[in-house]
Amino acid sequence: MEKELGHIKDLATYDDLDSDEKLENIINFIDDCFSAKKILILDIETTGFLKQGGKIVEIGIAELNLTNGERRIIFDKVCHEDGITKEGVEKAWIISNSDLTVEEIRNSKNLNEIRQEVQNIIDSYPLGITAFNNSFDFGFMEDRGFNMGKKLPCPMLLSTNICKIPSGRGYKWPKVQEAYDFFFKKNDYTEKHRGADDALHEARIVHKLFEMGVFKLD
Repeated sequence: MEKELGHIKDLATYDDLDSDEKLENIINFIDDCFSAKKILILDIETTGFLKQGGKIVEIGIAELNLTNGERRIIFDKVCHEDGITKEGVEKAWIISNSDLTVEEIRNSKNLNEIRQEVQNIIDSYPLGITAFNNSFDFGFMEDRGFNMGKKLPCPMLLSTNICKIPSGRGYKWPKVQEAYDFFFKKNDYTEKHRGADDALHEARIVHKLFEMGVFKLD
């Protein structure tokens, strides 16, 4: 978004254009942003479930251009929250199942220090935001006071009746790895359980669902 805002500033101050031409260029640029259909994919890592007192320890956000499938990481930071304990972090599933370390979390910024930066990013994408498991990620973020803006459909739920992974009660909700392997055969992807990398690969799933006509903005 910094890049886009900088470009708007350049258009507004270009000396060889009169005011009407500058305005026209700015309008065209903004129109291009909307026509590109750019949305956000959020992925957070925590020390546990929300109702069990889990704490957010990482936030990753990827931008997805639904028009052409281009993806890029736009936010990637480890963090900690007030009330977090060393014991709670050491026993967390995320520490045992990813390369995230206790030291990284201990030396990270408090969530409140990065809050405005995260909120500004969310506010900058009017077409909306999603997460592979909306209920989990949005649940934490809204509990912490974030305004998630336009919340888009949940890719996990949309993938359930497509992946058709059997369980004792119909089809189970697919994990990221399961959905990715279903949609993209013979890939070499292994889920890292790290915010930004997960969000980047989840964005590819979202784009596939969009191409299939399953994921919709409205």
